[in-house]
Amino acid sequence: MVADRIKRLREQSGMTQAALAKHLGITRASVNAWEMGISVPSTQYVTALAGVFAVSTDYLLGVDATSSVSVAGLTDDDIALVHALVDHLREKNKRIPRP
Repeated sequence: MVADRIKRLREQSGMTQAALAKHLGITRASVNAWEMGISVPSTQYVTALAGVFAVSTDYLLGVDATSSVSVAGLTDDDIALVHALVDHLREKNKRIPRP
């Protein structure tokens, strides 16, 4: 699960393994090993990854299905709109039949 989340978050952010490794000060092979499930990041790197991808450490570790979005720089109206969108998507997903 950790491996899948790291890979998905890295790809969604448009980063290469090499770019993520450079940002963290580690080798690309280390990032690859995490994504392949060969090894897991230490606590230090779980925290760093959470910061890079703006998610909680719980989310990265699969403890919780939530993630966070920074609303820094948004107005109160913008924040209300984000909440309304999230609520709308939750309602939409309730109506979609699951296989």
